[in-house]
Amino acid sequence: MQFNFTKYSTFYYVISGLLIVATIVSLSMFGLKFGIEFVGGSNMEVDFQKARPANDAIQTTLKMFNLGDITVQPTGTNGAVLQFKGVDEATHQQILAELNKAFPVAEKSFQYIGPSIGQELRNKTELAIVLALVAITLYIAFAFRKVSRPVSSWKYGITSLIALFHDVLIPIGVFSLLGHFYNVEITIPIVAALLTILGFSVHDTIVIFDRIRENILRRGMGQFEDTVNWSLTQTLGRSISTVVTVEFVLVSLFFLGGETLKYFALALIIGITSGAYSSIFIASPLLVSWYKWSAHRELNKVSKR
Repeated sequence: MQFNFTKYSTFYYVISGLLIVATIVSLSMFGLKFGIEFVGGSNMEVDFQKARPANDAIQTTLKMFNLGDITVQPTGTNGAVLQFKGVDEATHQQILAELNKAFPVAEKSFQYIGPSIGQELRNKTELAIVLALVAITLYIAFAFRKVSRPVSSWKYGITSLIALFHDVLIPIGVFSLLGHFYNVEITIPIVAALLTILGFSVHDTIVIFDRIRENILRRGMGQFEDTVNWSLTQTLGRSISTVVTVEFVLVSLFFLGGETLKYFALALIIGITSGAYSSIFIASPLLVSWYKWSAHRELNKVSKR
């Protein structure tokens, strides 16, 4: 049985367009809340000798030091990671003494990251994502160089790139909202999740594109739209089973993995779901839409001669 996936391409484009517009609006209004790895600051990890106090109690205890927004991230049974603006060693010792006075603690680590280091790391992160996108696009264009008809090989790369932007933008939009309303920060694990999303999403897209290539080589040109729909039908079961299996693990990690891995897992859940959607309903239908547009343009040129 062959499903007609491309029949409702416009509907898929509208859904994705609305999500991307919502992301752009959220980013323009709220931006992203970056962790100290990117903006600089102090990171102190402590273990409380007794039961861990409430976050508000810790923040109130340290209020006298004017540390800006103090983020308290629980770890383990009685531990916590405190993040606040950068301080010198003297202030660090005063903070530790005040914590010991209110709730006896044992300091496990203290780290200060300067603003210049944070900015450099932020620039390198942006560069890494851009280079990954470009490399993936070039690889796909090269891999499909033998299938230049009825769609040029470079169009496979461009449609993959559009789908990848879609898959990364949607999680970023969600974290923009989470940062504004719940103070969720963009940290190194979340960046790692975004890069993982790129790899997972393009892998699913390549599997579908490769089936399209095989069907073109085996069955001939025929109707390109029928070839795409047949290829999607053949790979649908594999795409769904792969995504569902991964999502089971990620959902478990989100609820049971602790605070450190919670938002890393959430980024992957959103991104992998978005990637599965874009591989089936965006990348492949885009090939068909591009093919139809090119064919229509060529027909108009011929009719005008």
